[in-house]
Amino acid sequence: MTVLIIGGNGFLGAELVRQAVSAGRRPAATFHSRPGSDDGAAWHHLDLRDSFRLGEVLDTVAPAAVINATSGGADWAITAEGGIHLAQAAAKRSIRLVHVSSDAVFSGTGRDWYDESCLPDPLTPYGAAKAAAETAVRLLCTHAAVARTSLIIGNGRSEHEQLVHALAAGTRQGALYTDDIRCPVHVEDLAAALWEITRSDAAGVFHLAGPDALSRYELGELIARRDGLDPARLPSARRSDTGLPGGLDVRLDSRATQQKLRTRLRGAREFLSGNGPEPA
Repeated sequence: MTVLIIGGNGFLGAELVRQAVSAGRRPAATFHSRPGSDDGAAWHHLDLRDSFRLGEVLDTVAPAAVINATSGGADWAITAEGGIHLAQAAAKRSIRLVHVSSDAVFSGTGRDWYDESCLPDPLTPYGAAKAAAETAVRLLCTHAAVARTSLIIGNGRSEHEQLVHALAAGTRQGALYTDDIRCPVHVEDLAAALWEITRSDAAGVFHLAGPDALSRYELGELIARRDGLDPARLPSARRSDTGLPGGLDVRLDSRATQQKLRTRLRGAREFLSGNGPEPA
């Protein structure tokens, strides 16, 4: 089964590639600026804004499935239109599509937890772009899987882990918010769950987040303790006092998805309880 990983040199994409190669498979993967470091994958340059090049890559690789793990941020042309182009191309070629989405599609207002049946109501350009892409995937690819996730942590290389180290060292300005709640997931658990979904014929919406709802400050404290840093050095603030847009308390309920998976999605309190970053 040939699988193409879109965004294979990103944080999540690199872990998807690593797990595939470790299992003895040779995935194909795309990059935008430079190929990933794993030579066990076949690398292809791709800009999702270029629908012609997308078609070329799909025809060259001829994958049975595509995992879209790219993150274009709030760039509408990449995150929304690129996701739509991919859905159209996958549907045309009858390719199975697993599309990674985000908890940013939710506003964090009006409910305590968001399960797989909840409809997007984004508050930010990034959330709107992600919502547009996943809506197109569900409409155009009836057998596709949309996997929403939350803060991705692991191996000391995530943005949040790097931010915690920089704040503790005083090399970066800013603060960790005490009222910004998410359900962090370990990158290894997330990648394993995505591979499990990809190898199945499961379709629809899946939530792949950890069971622990934590503020970014609480998460930072756990990372600091694991890595031998002083949590007292971490500055805190309330995001609600900043006027920054986006949902404050967005908790993905992954229980229904977890019941369908062999892969266990650990909570941050569990996977950050060790000493030092997890080995790559």
